[in-house]
Amino acid sequence: MNERHDHIELARVLLVDDDASVLAALRRAIRGSARIGFPVEVESFTSGVEALQRMHEHRFDVLVSDLRMPGMDGLTLLAAAADIQPECVRLILSGESDFGTMQTAVNGVGIMRYLTKPWDTEVLIRHVDEAVRHSLSQRRQRDQATQWAVSHGQVDRAELERRRLEDLEPGITKVEWAADGSIVISTADPMV
Repeated sequence: MNERHDHIELARVLLVDDDASVLAALRRAIRGSARIGFPVEVESFTSGVEALQRMHEHRFDVLVSDLRMPGMDGLTLLAAAADIQPECVRLILSGESDFGTMQTAVNGVGIMRYLTKPWDTEVLIRHVDEAVRHSLSQRRQRDQATQWAVSHGQVDRAELERRRLEDLEPGITKVEWAADGSIVISTADPMV
C-alpha cells in the first residue's frame, strides 16, 4: 500500500558509513526503490561529526549508520542524533553480529532495527520504508496533538511558531540566555 499524505512532501534519510562505496550502494538502493511509499531525499556522510552537524541544520526522518567507524562509532553517533532529533528513527547497518552490541544499540540507544552487511536489498528497503512510515506517523500524531492544543487554547501562536521553526531547523530555538538578558554564544565546538 503506497499511502501518501498531502502534508508530507518527502521523507529525508541520512546515511553514515566510513566507506564511500557502501554509501554509494545504499544511496542507489534507496533512491532507486519504488517500494518506499514516499518520495525520499537521501544525504550521506563518511563522518559522524559531519552527519551531526547536518542534523543541526535540517530535520531527518531516518538515520542509517554503520557501527564501526573511525573517530566516532555508530552507537555514539546514534545517541547524539537522538539528543538532536528524538523523532528521527535510527537504524544500524553493520557487518558485526555481536549480541551485546545489538542489545546496547536497541536498549541503550533506542534504534529501531539492527541490519547486517552484506544486506539483502529487498530487506533493507522494507526496513527503511517501515522506518519512514513510523517517523511520518510520529510527526502526524504530534501535529494532531498540536492542533488539538491550539483549538483548546493550550498553545499560543508564539509557541506554535517556535515548534514550526524547530521542526524546520533543529536547535534554532535552543538559545542560552545570560542573567542580563543577552544571548550566550559558546566558542567551544559542540561536536568535539
